[in-house]
Amino acid sequence: MTIQRFDVGQRMSEMAVHNGVVYLAGQVASNASLDITGQTADVLAQIDALLARAGSDKTKILRAQIYIADVAEFAGMNAAWDAWVPAGHTPPRATVEAKLAKPEWKVEIVVTAAV
Repeated sequence: MTIQRFDVGQRMSEMAVHNGVVYLAGQVASNASLDITGQTADVLAQIDALLARAGSDKTKILRAQIYIADVAEFAGMNAAWDAWVPAGHTPPRATVEAKLAKPEWKVEIVVTAAV
């Protein structure tokens, strides 16, 4: 089986598909001036677009890993997540507080999905 990579860069690819599974790199907000809810919504829209390119969608997410810069903003992140995730299709998820690569980023999300 071949591995299909998308948006391949020197350091990483944004997404890889192998054996019917889509693996996304960590996604961060394209507009870092937004609050945690806005950044999360921005990231989730990026995830929707990437999954669509791979022939998948958010109902097929197998796992989500969420990193937030400040656990005090957990509720704000969840507000965007809860508005986005379809009822009956909530994936296994873990959320951890982490120092992200850039101080203006408030959230980073990694997902794995079926095609």
